[in-house]
Amino acid sequence: MSCVYRISPLQDPRWDDLLNRHPDASVFHTRAWLEALRRTYNYSSCGFTTSPSGGALQNAIVLSKVKSWITGSRLVSVAFADACQPLVNSAQELKEIVGAARESCREEHYKYLEFRWITAGQSQSPLEGFNPDASYAYHTIDLKPELGAIFRAFHKSCIQRKIRRAEMEHLEYEVGSSDDMLREFYRLLILTRRRHGVPPQPFVWFRNLRDCFGSGFRVRIAMKDRCPIASILTLQYGQRVVYKYGCSDAQFHRLGSMPWLFWQAIREAKTQGLCEFDLGRSDIIDHGLIAFKNHLGASPAVVTNYRYSPAGATKRSGVRLRKVRSCKYLPPSILRFAGSVLYRHLG
Repeated sequence: MSCVYRISPLQDPRWDDLLNRHPDASVFHTRAWLEALRRTYNYSSCGFTTSPSGGALQNAIVLSKVKSWITGSRLVSVAFADACQPLVNSAQELKEIVGAARESCREEHYKYLEFRWITAGQSQSPLEGFNPDASYAYHTIDLKPELGAIFRAFHKSCIQRKIRRAEMEHLEYEVGSSDDMLREFYRLLILTRRRHGVPPQPFVWFRNLRDCFGSGFRVRIAMKDRCPIASILTLQYGQRVVYKYGCSDAQFHRLGSMPWLFWQAIREAKTQGLCEFDLGRSDIIDHGLIAFKNHLGASPAVVTNYRYSPAGATKRSGVRLRKVRSCKYLPPSILRFAGSVLYRHLG
């Protein structure tokens, strides 16, 4: 059995090299994501590996330390990630590293340890002492086919027709990361979150993502007569672009702005030679969002959260933001305040 060492991904100079070499590395493993979490929510991060300090980093898992007096302190891999795969090369490595993380959870008196993995949909945990919690649908678009084939894979009426409608409406398009674009995105986000009955993430979260990711951060905005009507936010790492947030003004939905924005983003990703467009995870019960991603020709998978609790089984899906009907009637300033208070407890 190998020794397991504790590391700091934000400080260990070997971290980026591991991400560059490992095929399962994603946006959510990066220093940029971990640093944005630290700046916004004061989440520190740690990692476990079987690689001693004298040589290259061969494997690791990364964890966010979420400390909350409301929802309980816990270790999560990683906070607000759609999925975060273990960066290992064998089942034995995984067993040893997870065992060390589990021991740390016990010794430091965390409520639970949680992993968020893309799985084959198995109902049982692949790890001793862990139980499956919530599962989510997860979609990706393969960008390797030529652009025409990607377009033809779109649903004819739900996607192709709406893209053509947007073109007929002469929607305008802007992509970038300026302060003005970020403010317009956030204005639309507040409209969308209020429509869904939940508060928005704090504005500083998006500003920190931009500052940490640099050129890998992009806001795309669709406009009608110079008025922003829809927006999506993407992050890029390696050969993959990740759709993370989307928002819109509902009174303009008939113009097809959201499918059109995704089409613009896909075209740009193809131009850059990227290989995958990651649409992220969706709640299993969110049939409308799942249908939309299916209509984009995306391939589905399953993300399962696995939990270990030193005290025994934890309540399933306990840390989630519930829809509240009254949120639809709150002014934007109150919604923003609620988001700034709540999200640091939800990671």
